[in-house]
Amino acid sequence: MKTVKFSVKLRRLIKSLLVAVFIFFIALAGSAFMSEGSDSKAAAVDSLMTDKSGFKSLFVASYFDPTKPYVTQLNPKAVPFVQNYIKSTGPELEKMKHWGKPYFDMYDGILAQHGIPVELKYLSVIESSLVSNVVSHAGAVGPWQIMDYEARRMGLRVDSEKDERTNFYKSTHAAARILKELHREFNDWLLVVGAYNCGSGRMRQAIRKSGSKNFWDLQYNLPEETRNHVKRFIGTHYIFEGSGGLTTMTADEITDFNAAKKQAKADGLTAIPTETIKIAGRYKAAIICDHLGMEIGVFNKLNPNFDKMIAIGNYVMHLPFDKIDLFVAKKPAILNESVQFLLNN
Repeated sequence: MKTVKFSVKLRRLIKSLLVAVFIFFIALAGSAFMSEGSDSKAAAVDSLMTDKSGFKSLFVASYFDPTKPYVTQLNPKAVPFVQNYIKSTGPELEKMKHWGKPYFDMYDGILAQHGIPVELKYLSVIESSLVSNVVSHAGAVGPWQIMDYEARRMGLRVDSEKDERTNFYKSTHAAARILKELHREFNDWLLVVGAYNCGSGRMRQAIRKSGSKNFWDLQYNLPEETRNHVKRFIGTHYIFEGSGGLTTMTADEITDFNAAKKQAKADGLTAIPTETIKIAGRYKAAIICDHLGMEIGVFNKLNPNFDKMIAIGNYVMHLPFDKIDLFVAKKPAILNESVQFLLNN
């Protein structure tokens, strides 16, 4: 009888051990999956900021290095146009960098939602100079200069009582959908800029006549207005991106940033499990905290000089691990509220 009882206990013990081992490996695999998922999300956001493969005719390489001079990475064929454009239009666009920033921040948020490079916001600059009620000789209206039939196709209201093409928020969503359609066909954002101006039919015709999908090879098969349109986009892109970005912090800002990081470490905040997410757009720290239910002091110590840093360019934000999904879910609302705050103050 004792032998039987011992045998039963032994079988139960072995079974318990096997279950424990099974649970351990399942948990280990789940942890690895979560880590891999987190890494892949960060990598995807990183890629969105630096991958220039969509601008096949604009850059020498498909990967843009923000630590290197912009002009050395431009296609050499673009450089002469950029230099002339800077002379004629540079001062005006330099001013727009400041007064137009709330609009650009809104554009960044909406274009990113649609998976479109945020640089396409400069298309609105050359289309309308960020004027909401401008009307072209062809009848295109608004900051994105959308024709009435295209606007209706994209769900905008255009009638005798209301024209939503003049609404920055709604027209940007409509323009993003149009740009995405064009990119699915032409697979090069410079060609998309051209097709946005002259129509996809004219762009297909230019590709067919030239036997090329490179803008510099097919440009003279396009209308002169469209050729200049694309070159103005390149010049505007350079003026806004070529002399700014991630490396434009002043010496004082770098000192403040490093001091705040050191203080955060001293306060033990680095022990909080956090996850990073790269963002672009004029977010406000206080509004983020309101939406996430965070103490502003904790947020500021995890993200030193946030409001100043996000105004300079892209930012890698640190959030507690349990807040990251909530931020992603509320991201559009947070950005819209932040931009509205800036517009009203």
